Amino acid sequence: MGIYLNPNNWGFKESVNSEIYVDKSNLLRYTNKVFGTKQKNICVSRPRRFGKSMAAEMLSAYYSKGSDSASIFDELKISADESYKEHLNQHNVIFINMQNFLSETHNASLMIDKITVKIGRELKKKYVDIDYAEDSSLPEMLDQVFAETEERFVFIIDEWDCIFREKKENADGQMLYLDFLRNLLKDKYYVSLAYMTGILPIKKYGSHSALNMFDEYSMTDPGQMAEFVGFTENEVEELCRRYQMDFAEVRRWYDGYKVADEAHVYNPRSVVAAMLSGRFSNYWSKTENYEALKVYIEMDFDGLKKTIVELLAGGRAQVNPFTFQNDMTSFQSRDDVLTLLIHLGYLGYDEERQEVFVPNYEVSTEFVNALQGQRWGNVVQAVKESDRAVRAIWNKDARAVEEAMENAHLESSILTYNNENSLACAISLAFYSARIYYTDIRELPSGKGFADIVYLPRKNHLDKPAIIVELKWDESVRGAIEQIKEKEYVRALEEYQGNLLLVAINYDKKTKKHQCKIEEFSI
Repeated sequence: MGIYLNPNNWGFKESVNSEIYVDKSNLLRYTNKVFGTKQKNICVSRPRRFGKSMAAEMLSAYYSKGSDSASIFDELKISADESYKEHLNQHNVIFINMQNFLSETHNASLMIDKITVKIGRELKKKYVDIDYAEDSSLPEMLDQVFAETEERFVFIIDEWDCIFREKKENADGQMLYLDFLRNLLKDKYYVSLAYMTGILPIKKYGSHSALNMFDEYSMTDPGQMAEFVGFTENEVEELCRRYQMDFAEVRRWYDGYKVADEAHVYNPRSVVAAMLSGRFSNYWSKTENYEALKVYIEMDFDGLKKTIVELLAGGRAQVNPFTFQNDMTSFQSRDDVLTLLIHLGYLGYDEERQEVFVPNYEVSTEFVNALQGQRWGNVVQAVKESDRAVRAIWNKDARAVEEAMENAHLESSILTYNNENSLACAISLAFYSARIYYTDIRELPSGKGFADIVYLPRKNHLDKPAIIVELKWDESVRGAIEQIKEKEYVRALEEYQGNLLLVAINYDKKTKKHQCKIEEFSI
């Protein structure tokens, strides 16, 4: 048993023994399937707080000869797989947490030297009869071990991308590090499995990747790893039953990371924190400084600010994620910034439609925090006053709603008014606080058409009225109210039992003013 070579299972044992442990051991079914094949190199990237390190510790505990993990895994899902016993604690494992080495050295060259010395020391201790011709090169030492013993190794590398996140401008150091990984892992017979995990996908070098032997699974292309990205809906429902938590509220706060066939993926760290504390909160801000987000959303790319406002208002935006260079400096376009935010977990990604969106209420509050400052003044002011706007609708105070719309009108700064979509965006900002009380649905099919925006009260706010909003452009608010009635938009709410408000909002391009009309309606 060593620190890096054939480590123990203590890290994973702590996870399994925790009050909340969600079994993701079927990940081992896939790694067993590709073990010792041409598909043996796996790189999994996902945001912070999404269980990357726990997965790495699980693989180490399962494969390492330095562990006796049967008592742990016999109770987990993987134990039912036919490959389970074949690999359980049967292999040499080299487990490297790159973040630890970088934190000790702060330099790529020194980091590589330290990794070589520490792992080399453990190799010499285990394989004492080998006369190492070159002990300053870890790949050469491993080549020699394999040549004399034919023993192979499972490599588990956690936080593989830390140098790209912490040494963003050091291109020479990054290249040196990538070359080290390539020489360590590429075309090496001593590698039976290589599993790397980090936040960023593998860095691209010019027209190719230095580590192009890896199969990559990321937030934009999760492939067969989709169910292991975060907590699934079924897993969260079970936790809600156990801890008697409101599932609808958990979904509002922490759901939204649509990956491949998994339509609902939840932030694991936040879900666990909510269950254990018994309250809903922004746990993201407790592990991440919103200033990091602020740096990226204020980058000077055409259309980026407008897109951020639209996303904050609940909209979606087309994105091309394929130009991103998988680092935190080589930005060439708005799409590169949005793609980075996907990998950091600030945006969800719909792979089928190639669209990004703010995934949930927790992340939405992070965007609001990051928007503080003069450059986003109108947006922040609209959000701050949005609770007053919502209450104005409840009070049927049309004039107060018109004033709120004027405050949210961003034509002079970021958002150009030119159609009903931009009007809908401004309304969503003006009524931002409504998402506390409501589920908002745009373009809801109903009756003989589509209701522009419908606000349905959440389960714990059923004392609030439902709201149907009809948007107009250079038309009549009275006519908009009649349209709601004539086209029977209220039919979408046939199962709703409660008060209903019809709200019409028009924008007059000549006067650049909004008009509002509010009526009560009985279903």
